[in-house]
Amino acid sequence: MSAPVQAADTESGHATLSGEDLTAASERIRQTGAKMREDLRKARAHLDAQKAQDETEKARLAAEKTRQAAERQHQEELERQQALKEKQQREAQLATQERMRKEAAARAEQQAERQRQDALTAKQQEAAREQAARTRAAEALKDARASVGIRAFGDDRQAARTRAAEALKKARESTGVRAFGE
Repeated sequence: MSAPVQAADTESGHATLSGEDLTAASERIRQTGAKMREDLRKARAHLDAQKAQDETEKARLAAEKTRQAAERQHQEELERQQALKEKQQREAQLATQERMRKEAAARAEQQAERQRQDALTAKQQEAAREQAARTRAAEALKDARASVGIRAFGDDRQAARTRAAEALKKARESTGVRAFGE
């Protein structure tokens, strides 16, 4: 078969190739094709490995992002719970303070009422003592008038004054000086 190729090449004016040259060229083409297929296979394998590595990195980043989001959410939940706990503690403390304030106000009001009642009772007792002293003084005066007679007061004003002063002195001694406002 090499002869017809060689003859055709001679007629056209080109140099002719021998069968060995063609076999060598064919072998080089086959080796070059095999090398190109091998390079292409390696390039695809490298590309696939790179894609897999990129996808692994994307998955790792997505997982890290998800983990961080979950951690943020957990932290926010902890902060929310802490804020709620602090709010409840503040409200409980305020309620306790308010209850204590009301109790103190009630105690103060009760004490003020007791003091007011004590003062009122003391005032009533003082008024009763004064009234009793006046009554005793009037009785003493009445007794003094009855023992001497009414004309005696008219006749001897000095003696009447002395008896009235003595009756007043007795009344004061029996109730105390304060009963008469002195």
